[in-house]
Amino acid sequence: MAITPIDLQTLFTQIDKVGKTQAAQKEGLALQQSMQAVQLQKKTNEHIQQINEAQNTGEGAEKINDHGGGSGQNQKKSGKKKEQEEEEKDTASVLNDPSLGNKIDISY
Repeated sequence: MAITPIDLQTLFTQIDKVGKTQAAQKEGLALQQSMQAVQLQKKTNEHIQQINEAQNTGEGAEKINDHGGGSGQNQKKSGKKKEQEEEEKDTASVLNDPSLGNKIDISY
């Protein structure tokens, strides 16, 4: 099947359209990559900012003073923690009783 002059005429008129579409596809890929890079950079900056905000808590009741121990609120929290630990020890001793759970009563 040979190419006739009429086919060549139609092909030559369409060559510029083919070139434009190929160029647009290449530009589209480059544009997508640059947009994704910008979005990734924004997310990274936001993440860094969140980390910096968490590290810069400032002076407050939640911060421990190096020279005087902690604030009154922190001392109350430590007292509550001690009480919770004592309760856990008491419940642990009951649960670890060796005579508990060895005998089964099957009478009605």
